[in-house]
Amino acid sequence: MKEREFVSVFRSSKKNDTYLFVRRGQKWDELPESLRGIFGQPVHSMDLVLTPDRKLARTTGKQVLEALADKDFFLQMPEEQEGYVVDFKRKLEQRNP
Repeated sequence: MKEREFVSVFRSSKKNDTYLFVRRGQKWDELPESLRGIFGQPVHSMDLVLTPDRKLARTTGKQVLEALADKDFFLQMPEEQEGYVVDFKRKLEQRNP
């Protein structure tokens, strides 16, 4: 794992709140075909210099850098919600005891 990496972040055109972190300049065709198919057309979000101690919204720089060293990408999926219906029912019960 490198101590510092210049990274590009792309959002998925197919899946909401799904982001792909790759080394800047990474060729899209070099990523696994299955990933490209699921992810859809990449939409550039930002470039940044990533260090292990950098905190990101849902992960850490260390996790991203380790994934880049291991498989050349880091895929950030949306946080799973604990059953929208369950949450909705719970909120209704709190309003109408």
